[in-house]
Amino acid sequence: MLKIENLKASIGDVEILKGIDLEISSGELHAVMGPNGSGKSTLCHVLMGNTDYEKEGKVTLNGDDVLSIPQFERAEKGIFQSFQYPVGLPGVTLKEFTESFLENVDKDELIETSKRFNVQEFLDRDVNVDLSGGEKKRSELFQLSLMKPSLALLDEIDSGLDIDAIKSVASLINENRDEKTSYILVTHYSRILKYLDVDKVHIVVNGKIVKSGSNELIEEVDSGGYTQYQEEN
Repeated sequence: MLKIENLKASIGDVEILKGIDLEISSGELHAVMGPNGSGKSTLCHVLMGNTDYEKEGKVTLNGDDVLSIPQFERAEKGIFQSFQYPVGLPGVTLKEFTESFLENVDKDELIETSKRFNVQEFLDRDVNVDLSGGEKKRSELFQLSLMKPSLALLDEIDSGLDIDAIKSVASLINENRDEKTSYILVTHYSRILKYLDVDKVHIVVNGKIVKSGSNELIEEVDSGGYTQYQEEN
């Protein structure tokens, strides 16, 4: 479904991604872990089409090239990104926002989905304004559920959340999964992964995937940290 081949990205003379190879099948959830500054979030930004980066390599989604097309076309092809720090949109309610990107939105589905994600009270409030971190993350997962993308990029969706909010967000991700949407979940920590059914874990160090494996890698990170991979590479 998603195939990344030798993806490189830089800003000016600073090379951030140094040749990423990654393949994700439909419906899978892959966790990308690594230390600060390793290139994890950059991977999401490049896949979504952030124009700050110079890039090379090949990225295909459902067989279509997406690396050479603009951001809005990537969204149209089914790429969704949630952000580490979701921005507020004063003057635009959550209901107006969701209706703006959904053609012929089913009103009943919108209401029922808002209840499932416990954001019904936010529908008539401005997007992400005066919300807690956990509330913002629930709002983004609510939008994801309505959009039904092919690829969901979750960039540190656990950032700034307490343990109860992490459990809640993980539960919503689990409930939202189906065979049509694949996930890349970027995180520093293993805590949210303990509540998710992760298909594969990738360790990114210095712009490269240095190790991939099963859930056992999560325990390996917990016990030895990221220094063990930095020393190996």
